[in-house]
Amino acid sequence: MAERVSVIRRALDRPLTSYYLLLGASALLLTIGLIMVMSASSVYSYRENGDSYAVVKRQLMWVVIGLPVAWTASRMPQRVIRKLVWPALGMSMLLLALTRTPLGLTRNGQTNWLAVGPIAIQPSEIAKLAVILWAAHVYANKHRRLGELHHVLMPVVPGMGLVVALVLLQRDLGTALVLMAIMLAMLWVVGAPARLFALAISVLGVGAFYLATTNEERRGRLLSFVDPFKEYHDAGWQPAHGLYALATGGWFGQGIGASQQKWGDLPEAHTDFIFAVLGEELGLVGTLLVLALFLTIAYAAIRVATHTRDPFVRFTTFGITVWLLGQMIINVGMVLALLPVVGIPLPLVSYGGSALLPSLVALGLLIGFARSEPEAARALATRKRNRAAGLSAGSTRRGN
Repeated sequence: MAERVSVIRRALDRPLTSYYLLLGASALLLTIGLIMVMSASSVYSYRENGDSYAVVKRQLMWVVIGLPVAWTASRMPQRVIRKLVWPALGMSMLLLALTRTPLGLTRNGQTNWLAVGPIAIQPSEIAKLAVILWAAHVYANKHRRLGELHHVLMPVVPGMGLVVALVLLQRDLGTALVLMAIMLAMLWVVGAPARLFALAISVLGVGAFYLATTNEERRGRLLSFVDPFKEYHDAGWQPAHGLYALATGGWFGQGIGASQQKWGDLPEAHTDFIFAVLGEELGLVGTLLVLALFLTIAYAAIRVATHTRDPFVRFTTFGITVWLLGQMIINVGMVLALLPVVGIPLPLVSYGGSALLPSLVALGLLIGFARSEPEAARALATRKRNRAAGLSAGSTRRGN
């Protein structure tokens, strides 16, 4: 046993461990996501489009677009990334504001979509990554002055507060909660005093309760979360059928494509509640695998954040980790009826290009940070030289 632990410890201490963990876990999650979108959307796709693969084709299109963008982000010099943060924040705010114009689309009671020609995008998904990069850039510029409360708060808290306000105007409480969690996480990582968190959590708790109970739809979701079967034919329909799906999955599931809930009983089966279909078709083992992959990404990202001396890398990495892991926790929690249904997708797994593309870019940045660690960069350079030397030697032998 001690020998196995020693082997695992040596493997984890290798220079490229974080890089390979991030790359492998992200690739596996993306693959599982495509398989589950294909399965969970097949009935809906056939009913709406006459083609069982219509939805997964669109998702595959976003993957084809997103992977080169993520690769570019992983190779992009930090100075270029930091030059783009202010334009990215401004653009995301503009897009959020445009949802209040005739260009905005209302879906499920939330005006959080924007019609751009034939494509509908969700600006709040772009805003999540934009505010993380912007806050990390600001804090990195004045990291030696973060012992003063004024520098901790200004201008990050007002800026992120404005983004949250624009999201709340869309009636998107779930995304607003994710953004507020990101803001608190950024404050924590830069060393904000504990009394500030006590005050912020109190204010946010009261505000979230007020927003949840002053809207009929949100109040119904809150009551259905407490007991979904009490409101079975109303607000509790979706969480109740999510629980049915998970319960019938057992240990190893019914098999890919064998879900019964996706035939119409479970709304949003390929988006917000895809975790329920995953549990029904792949069972407890499949759900635990997905959770383990998210935790692997979090572990590798925290390794990068703790090993780096660059404040921008540290702040950005921590913000992205809180965003992806927090959103996963909220999504899984609402499927398990442990949290209210707030319309949050499961990163990399749920259908939707607006959510997938920023997530892939964020993971590309993390992978790039892992590659740029001094020891990792040296290991990659050595490997590249050895490969070139081997090819050269092989060419020489063939010439002789």
